[in-house]
Amino acid sequence: MSTILLIILVIGVFLYLSKGYKTYTVNYEEQFKNLSVSKDAIERSELGVFVSLAAKVAKADGKVDALEAELIGNMFTDVSRVFPEPEKTREILKQIFDEQKDITNNIESLAQILQKLIVRDKNKQIQMMGFLIQLAFVDGKVSKAEEHILITIAESLQIDPDIYHKIFDQFESMIKNTHPQASIDDAYKLLGVNPNDSLETVKKAYRKLVREYHPDIIKAQGKDENYLKEATEKTQEINSAYEMIKNARS
Repeated sequence: MSTILLIILVIGVFLYLSKGYKTYTVNYEEQFKNLSVSKDAIERSELGVFVSLAAKVAKADGKVDALEAELIGNMFTDVSRVFPEPEKTREILKQIFDEQKDITNNIESLAQILQKLIVRDKNKQIQMMGFLIQLAFVDGKVSKAEEHILITIAESLQIDPDIYHKIFDQFESMIKNTHPQASIDDAYKLLGVNPNDSLETVKKAYRKLVREYHPDIIKAQGKDENYLKEATEKTQEINSAYEMIKNARS
């Protein structure tokens, strides 16, 4: 089964957010522009708490696999952009993630803290929940442990159950409808590499394409639902091609 990689929002989430998405991003940049970057300040911010929760979801099934690590790394990059010192912030976010991924007894309390920080902005709640659900699906399936954590977070954020299930069902549907490339030649062509290129070269091409089609917080400003649909489908194709090439060489 092919997996979805690096998609922040599904179409259903975007339909809910489309009118407020640009304002959401601009507000974050305004909110943190004068922050004195430190671990304590970032850890207590809504984005720091969100990264802590993402760590719980990523490690729920016992390990953070390669695809999850790729997604998390790009999340660090996206989130750090809204802070005054992106590189320093990115390192702090990684530290927070590494510390929190093995702590299992504070999920509800962290989600409640996040709820208090963003209680007036349903758009933020839905976007963050969408990302966490997407993260759980990155390996092609959602484990019972992951689902339990997602539900705990959704309840603490006071997410409407109908909205939660709509987001979840959107990702589940896209996973089921993902089809592999027709042939290994198609896979090489899609990634823009040759069969005699090294796996490292293939991996670099793959990551470049993933970043190009990843609808992150900044790139999604002003885009409509078709942009996200196309980005989702393209990302699925890219990931299928990469997995096919890796499997053929193993």
